[in-house]
Amino acid sequence: MEHRGLPGLRQLDHVGFTVPDLEAASRFLVDVLGCEFMYSVGPFAHEDDWMSTRLNVHPRAVMRELKFFRCGGQAVFEVFQYEAPDQSLESPRNSDVAGHHVALYVDDLDEAVDYLRSRGVTVLGEPTSSRGPSEGQRWVYFLAPWGMQFELVSYPEGKAFDNGTWRPPGA
Repeated sequence: MEHRGLPGLRQLDHVGFTVPDLEAASRFLVDVLGCEFMYSVGPFAHEDDWMSTRLNVHPRAVMRELKFFRCGGQAVFEVFQYEAPDQSLESPRNSDVAGHHVALYVDDLDEAVDYLRSRGVTVLGEPTSSRGPSEGQRWVYFLAPWGMQFELVSYPEGKAFDNGTWRPPGA
């Protein structure tokens, strides 16, 4: 059998993102989302082109600190606070190039949404039920205090494409 794709790929290891205030982000991740703080490293700065060559940031960027968090017993967030001469302070939207979101699975979507709202978190609209191959899933987006997009998803009975209830058109 011919191998396709990245040799040796096993799983997602971590998700890294940059925040404007690492202490405030840490409080949100631990106190609101329930992540576990693991450890912190930094600062990092270089007088040569190390930062641009290895991290694709301005050569004089300073990574003040980064913290690692475990969330839900498995996902690891690597959270950075940078200072850079050319740093943008705007969060990308999903429709922007390199826009993104982080989806978190919850057992009870309505309970999780109520909890977020009780903590003052901006929840975008009401939970939506998916159709087609993702039927069985409900989801809703919410914003971290620094504007990053997160999503809650729940599909306790599975999604249609996983449990055999969905068939591709023409199948």
